Amino acid sequence: MSDLNPVEAQFSALRQSMVGQVASHASLVADKTGKDMLGAEVMSVLGRVPRHEFVPVEMKLYAYLDSPLPIGYGKTISQPFIVGLMTDLLELDGSHNVLEIGTGLGYQAAVLAELACAVYTVEIVEELAEESKRRLGVRGYKNIHFRVGDGNQGWPEFAPFDRIIATAAPELMPAALLGQLKPGGRMIIPAGLDEEQQLLLVEKDDTGRINSQEILPVRFSPLTIPD
Repeated sequence: MSDLNPVEAQFSALRQSMVGQVASHASLVADKTGKDMLGAEVMSVLGRVPRHEFVPVEMKLYAYLDSPLPIGYGKTISQPFIVGLMTDLLELDGSHNVLEIGTGLGYQAAVLAELACAVYTVEIVEELAEESKRRLGVRGYKNIHFRVGDGNQGWPEFAPFDRIIATAAPELMPAALLGQLKPGGRMIIPAGLDEEQQLLLVEKDDTGRINSQEILPVRFSPLTIPD
């Protein structure tokens, strides 16, 4: 017999349906991504983390659609497939320190925190940063560190990072983020103008040389540049 109340049981069922949608989406775009399925650990995390707790209250009923949703301040929460794909491409293990650019309301940070040692997340909108900190605190996450600031500058005090992920798109690759990626590290970042964005996998080899690979076309909120 389930310990979940009826509302949580319904959300749990919807979450499992979402995981199925993500699996189907991965198969449909396998020719572009080179992945006909996402890793079992990533899929398990998507099946556990309650996305409905990381969207505005008026969006809760839509939380388990495989779709981006508005979260205010001109920002969106990424669709679950993209969250899963980006997380999978990072190839995380429990020893990695991850820099996240664009906290939003904290869903991607929660997914990362389930798989990494520590997450350092930067959000330029103070109200979103404070709300994500509250929501993640309620969920009991202890390995997420928060900063309000310009994501283009990363978080130099804790660099270098094993992995970097950006959930907003710069027009050009920020040099500071490349500099804060550890040799042997991976970065997943959307880049380009609105109609021409590509999700990029950036790798830095042990000599510091950068290699970049286009994964698939995407549409993200722009990475805000302070006035």
